[in-house]
Amino acid sequence: MQRKNRTSAEPSGSRNASPQHMASLLEGCGVHLTPEQRRQIWTYHQLIREHNPELNLTRIRNFTNMVLKLYADSVIPGRLIELPSPLLDIGTGPGMPGIPLKIVYPHLDVYLAESRRNRIAFLEKVCAALVADHLHVIGQSINRSFEQPMAGVISRAVGRIEDTLDRIHGCLAEDGLAIFMKGPQCDEEIQSAINRFEHGYKLLHNIPYRIPGTPHARRLVVFQRRHAPPGRIKQEAMQRFSTRRIDSEQNEIFRGLKKLLSARGIRKQNQALLSGWKQVTETLRDFPERCVGWISKADNDPPPAGAPDHMVWYQLAPLLFQAIDQFGTHAPLLLITVPPLERWEPPFGFPEGCTVMVPFQDPENVGALIRSAVAFGATQVILLAESAHPYHPKALRASGGAVLRARLLHGPALHEIPADLPIVPLSTHGKNIAQVEFPSAFGLLPGLEGPGIPEGLKAQAVSIPIEAAVESLNAAVAGAIALYVWSSIKADR
Repeated sequence: MQRKNRTSAEPSGSRNASPQHMASLLEGCGVHLTPEQRRQIWTYHQLIREHNPELNLTRIRNFTNMVLKLYADSVIPGRLIELPSPLLDIGTGPGMPGIPLKIVYPHLDVYLAESRRNRIAFLEKVCAALVADHLHVIGQSINRSFEQPMAGVISRAVGRIEDTLDRIHGCLAEDGLAIFMKGPQCDEEIQSAINRFEHGYKLLHNIPYRIPGTPHARRLVVFQRRHAPPGRIKQEAMQRFSTRRIDSEQNEIFRGLKKLLSARGIRKQNQALLSGWKQVTETLRDFPERCVGWISKADNDPPPAGAPDHMVWYQLAPLLFQAIDQFGTHAPLLLITVPPLERWEPPFGFPEGCTVMVPFQDPENVGALIRSAVAFGATQVILLAESAHPYHPKALRASGGAVLRARLLHGPALHEIPADLPIVPLSTHGKNIAQVEFPSAFGLLPGLEGPGIPEGLKAQAVSIPIEAAVESLNAAVAGAIALYVWSSIKADR
């Protein structure tokens, strides 16, 4: 009878199983246990043996392999790096690596995350049997909505690194460690995670190792979080900023925001909506005095730590946010002030360098040409009467934020530009731009979309040679090429 029980507890090849043998194997791996730790690891092993036939906790059944490939492997991270606490073992399964780590490093506050009900019951039984303080079971799946603060997360599961980094978005603390126990062939997986989370995480460690007593190569990959989790940022933001919760489309603030999707609303309110995470981030950094509102979907995505305190945080109901998120970015919008534009008249002439004159009625063309003007070092930009508003959402987006960096002026209508000014008009017919000698101070004038330039300016027009199969270039593209040619000549002088 005793023989039968021993065989069912330890299969063939494991008859040397004992607490002493286990301790000896672990000592060969550099893991030295106190008597109490020996009791705990042996108790854990016995519980796995007892429940494995029913719960399929592990496919490894040989005693030596269990000690080396399960228990010793689980605690190796503690020998390679300093483990943070509290530490969340995500996808713990039968409790690895969390339970062996807790036994060997009793100072750790360890949380075991498992969603399968029968395994939750098993983990709770183990915790009770070990009589260990600060060992907890979280009976749920971990996803972005889980916000209990953790200094570290460790995973021995087979899931991809980038998927796990996404799942712990809500709980891993700023500077917290995401620790992955991976196989040796994980370079592509690491690079994919770096590419996706380059602004949120940095690769801190990439350590190759072997499980002692086995030929198995492993890799310990550790990412460190750069920023605080959204829960903490949200809590701090609620204290720092004045907030406005908006749930009705009849709300006056919402109606005002919606009007900013048109040039008329922008002119009336002297404000504009900026979208796109890169532009929003750069504007907060470089023009904080012009940032007056942070607009998010409900209380998601709070203002970042570096945002100016004078901003108001507008929290829009999802459908309301969707109505003003014109480009479907799903990222927060920035409400900025629009300064009044100085007036330019022909008698003022042009300062040294290139003045770009913009007649475009398409806001995307306006934004694109302003972007080129800033990129190639134009002195100023004059928006003619025909021009779309430079702070129209489409113009702002096309400019990549360059509208805020340009010196903008408001000018007369295209037909009011006198021919005796030093102007370089662009047309499909004219002198080859490669042969043009640009004045030291001049106005670059692309034609209006469709009609082109006025008749009175055609005599001095220059052209950009293109293949006959193409009738003309996009006006903003033609302007960008002309600016490049001018800046190249200027640089060679």
